[in-house]
Amino acid sequence: MSKFSFASAQAPLPASVLAEIREDIDGRGGLSLLEIPFSTPEFEDIRAGAEADLRALLGLGDDFRALFLQGGATAMFSLAPMNLLRGGESADYVAAGLWSRRAAEAASRVANVRVAATGDGRFLPPPEDWNVSGDAAFLHLTTTETAEGLQYFAFPDLDGVPIVADMTADFLTRPVALAPFGLIYASAQKNLGVAGLTIVVVHQTLLRRASSEVPGPFSFARQAADRSKVNTPPVFAIAVAAKMLRWLREGGGLDAAAARNARKAETLYAALNTGDFYQCPATARDRSTVSVRFQLAEARLEPRFLREAEDAGLFHLKGHPAVGGLRASLYNGVTQEAVEALALFLADFARRRG
Repeated sequence: MSKFSFASAQAPLPASVLAEIREDIDGRGGLSLLEIPFSTPEFEDIRAGAEADLRALLGLGDDFRALFLQGGATAMFSLAPMNLLRGGESADYVAAGLWSRRAAEAASRVANVRVAATGDGRFLPPPEDWNVSGDAAFLHLTTTETAEGLQYFAFPDLDGVPIVADMTADFLTRPVALAPFGLIYASAQKNLGVAGLTIVVVHQTLLRRASSEVPGPFSFARQAADRSKVNTPPVFAIAVAAKMLRWLREGGGLDAAAARNARKAETLYAALNTGDFYQCPATARDRSTVSVRFQLAEARLEPRFLREAEDAGLFHLKGHPAVGGLRASLYNGVTQEAVEALALFLADFARRRG
């Protein structure tokens, strides 16, 4: 029986990428990937190749720098304002869901934060409702609220206020016009490999603002100057990300990734929207294509649903503890086969238990 993961944390990897990783760990007659020092030409080739593929996928010009850093997006909640705000400056935050609220709370401990908009977990406040301050150094938002299953699909030009975005959940799942953004950060474990790596894409104008008081390993400017090697980088995680970036390019780039992800989302939402046994709390306009939140009309059946799903080879469907319900994450490595298996199970469970 096939087994499929829909986890929101560590997402599945494509079979071809897993095969390459196994070969590199074995060493193929030389050093294992786990033994390569970051100071060697071998690692610099990996890092440089990953950056080249990232730049090609995003269409990055010379005005953006790409950093491959330790830690996760949660660390960036504090590190972004520490790097980008100078004394007395403020930043605006769209606090529309669990993760954007946590970002605002973390930033408020190290900087002046103003909330530009909020949501109730069922919708995202549209840009026309954001109360953006004219003197804000940046506006922060989370492009996909994974706990609530919400996603932004368009981003406005804010008249000189750059957007700083936590794009962890939907990074490289679709093309995105970069003009509104000053900085994008994303943990790698959802769409680019394994935990331990955060990619930061930062415009030169914001990079020049980086505070000299931030310790070297956490300084965007220092890391940019030293090619992400101020301290020992996460070599293995970067190598896995390099393979994922190449897999994305060889698979048709971000237009093709967007088409694959849209098809997966359409398949799953079609299964959920048949009858009233399943419910999707998120407003239809804002429903995420990569983090699908749903619940049973009869909540008492949820434990049985999860048990029977695992018996059918479908794992990690429990929703975020702070929100509850059920959730299927459809990141880049999740296959159409996996989603179709889930759709068949949804129909079968509703027929038997509805």
